[in-house]
Amino acid sequence: MRKIILLITCMFSISVFSQIKVLKNESLVEIGKDNSVGLYKKEDKFTINYQDLNTSNLNTIRSFSFQNLNGDVSGLYKLIMEGFVTAIPDENIILELPNDIIELHYEKNYGQQTLQFIQIINKNRKYIGKSQFLTQKQVEKIFGKTNGKYALYEKSAVVNSKSGPNTASTATPRSTGGSKKSKK
Repeated sequence: MRKIILLITCMFSISVFSQIKVLKNESLVEIGKDNSVGLYKKEDKFTINYQDLNTSNLNTIRSFSFQNLNGDVSGLYKLIMEGFVTAIPDENIILELPNDIIELHYEKNYGQQTLQFIQIINKNRKYIGKSQFLTQKQVEKIFGKTNGKYALYEKSAVVNSKSGPNTASTATPRSTGGSKKSKK
């Protein structure tokens, strides 16, 4: 009987004082990746990961994230592609994100126009990360244009509208709401 009570108290104390907690596994979807630069999606948040070439440690991976509020992912892709089509801009194109500042730096390498992401981390000029130089084909691959995953840019609003009425953006439900009324 003592052994049973001792066993029960040990089991109870282990479960009460355990430090490991199982968390909900949220899905991270890869839109596209080329070498050390990739675009990922988690719900309605998009993240670009890249290997930082500006540090002495080549294993440093940096990232910057943004919400796809007004088609921002498509807008960023179009902005980047315009830089490939036009002549090399005189200055970097500067984008302000909630946590970071991103500069789109265009440069000719071996006669081909390339793009480099320059990240000012936490909007502090002391900490700067730089991606590798990317060609137009590499950017198309990263943004999912070659594998068809670019369709995932706008899917989050449809998924969110099924999970709850207040989580989706207001633009998408209005268009789907109008089509539902016409079907009735």
